[in-house]
Amino acid sequence: MSDVDLVLRSRRVITPEGERPATVTVSGGRIVEVLPYEAETPAAARVEDFGDDVLLPGLVDSHVHVNDPGRTEWEGFYTATRAAAAGGITTLVDMPLNSLPPTTTRRALGIKKDVARPKAHIDVGFWGGAIPGNLNDLKPLHDAGVFGFKCFLSPSGVDEFPELGGEQLEGAIEEIAGFGGLLIVHAEDPHILESAPHTPGRFYNDFLASRPRDAEGQAIALLIDLAKRFNARVHVLHLSSSDALPVIAAAKAEGVQLTVETCPHYLTLTAEEVPDGASEFKCCPPIREAANQDLLWQALAEGTIDCVVTDHSPSTVDLKTDDFATAWGGISGLQLSLAAMWTEARKRGYDLTDVVRWMSERTSGLVGLDQKGAIEAGRDADFAVLEPDTTFTVDAAALQHRNKVTAYHGKTLSGVVKSTWLRGQRIYADGVFTEPTGRLLERNN
Repeated sequence: MSDVDLVLRSRRVITPEGERPATVTVSGGRIVEVLPYEAETPAAARVEDFGDDVLLPGLVDSHVHVNDPGRTEWEGFYTATRAAAAGGITTLVDMPLNSLPPTTTRRALGIKKDVARPKAHIDVGFWGGAIPGNLNDLKPLHDAGVFGFKCFLSPSGVDEFPELGGEQLEGAIEEIAGFGGLLIVHAEDPHILESAPHTPGRFYNDFLASRPRDAEGQAIALLIDLAKRFNARVHVLHLSSSDALPVIAAAKAEGVQLTVETCPHYLTLTAEEVPDGASEFKCCPPIREAANQDLLWQALAEGTIDCVVTDHSPSTVDLKTDDFATAWGGISGLQLSLAAMWTEARKRGYDLTDVVRWMSERTSGLVGLDQKGAIEAGRDADFAVLEPDTTFTVDAAALQHRNKVTAYHGKTLSGVVKSTWLRGQRIYADGVFTEPTGRLLERNN
């Protein structure tokens, strides 16, 4: 242990084997060993003892819309990664749309990397995009290290990132499966959405009726069929409808290469609590009823749903009008995801080991970042230090993301992130940030 330069101790360390008192030794930004709490440490090493605060692996959020470059008035790498660090997230993967240009060519990926590199407080990876006409760009993007390819089956909300039609979707899946890539999908059937009632105005129930559950169910059934036909890896983004769970469970039991995520807002917010005109709660697919939420939690516990990610999708305040039909659809929750999940999870009888599994271990596994996601030897020394029993009331104005709008404003949450560590360096503590030291990540395999 002579080369150990940092020792972190806590009576509550979340490891893959569960929570226990432990001493974590670090050298050169990597975890060397996880030892008993009382273990002797090298005299030259810096020692930090967190007492009863919980030492977690840094969270890995694989679904974030940073919108940079091109829509930096919506968000940006500097503000998004500060918000992430303040929430205990040490790695994010940026979505390909809402930036200009979208990440649909290798050249566009290079532009985004150049913008992100000096601004990233945490480590950042990138998804590519699959849109009409860029089939020949997918393999070059894969070779450049993107973690997979996002597509929409229904309109995305921005003209420069169109949805894939039936033949285009098949072509993209076949191409991506051919080189072993991953397709991640906003799964809502456009025909069902088109035939649903569309009533403009302030009433959330009218908006909810415009995004029926069956739109998700039909789209997911189609994706399962295509995954079987092309032996493809497919990931369903932001599942909100519990109606789709039986077909998902059946496909997984059959061995289909299907993974599924949901988001903190579907697990902690309900349709019944959304005030009229409060479009900070608008997202697509929508926040649904409490009974639906109960079934999502059950599916998460059983493994039918694999992981939990934010789908942080901010906009400027003026786009969040009081008309649910025209307001921008997106929840800003990057900084609050851990606290929101922990607050609800503990009410339902789950512990921090469960939360870490859903928000760090499985998300890092989804994107193949084997060096992230757990406190064990050989992994990056990425940590969050959490006061799990301390509560706070969310003040949107005090959050780090650029536009101070969030559906969590005014809510009392449990779990305060005291500090965040990236490769053995403290990058955030008690409201204070270091200068950006995050790295840009590429797919490992």
